[in-house]
Amino acid sequence: MPVRIRMAMHGRRGNRIFHLVAIDQKKARNAKPLELLGIYDPAPKPGESHKTVKWSVERIKYWLGVGAMPSKSAVRLLEWGGVVPPDSKHALGQRTTSEHS
Repeated sequence: MPVRIRMAMHGRRGNRIFHLVAIDQKKARNAKPLELLGIYDPAPKPGESHKTVKWSVERIKYWLGVGAMPSKSAVRLLEWGGVVPPDSKHALGQRTTSEHS
């Protein structure tokens, strides 16, 4: 069962909230996840000038450690938050030299 770390969309039109989840890669976007890892609210609340990000860094690192592959949008969010370094091995679509042969 390959596990992916990806974003699940919730909320309503014009007021989206994204959950960062660990989920089987064959499941639908909003299917029940294995674990909820965090919440990302891209719209600042009235009176605030920043976006809201709440996540469990230790659980994200656990899932990355056991081989879960993050989606491109999850990688961008994790790099932006400093959870994974930029240009890390977790970037989706990067191949090693042994895979090219």
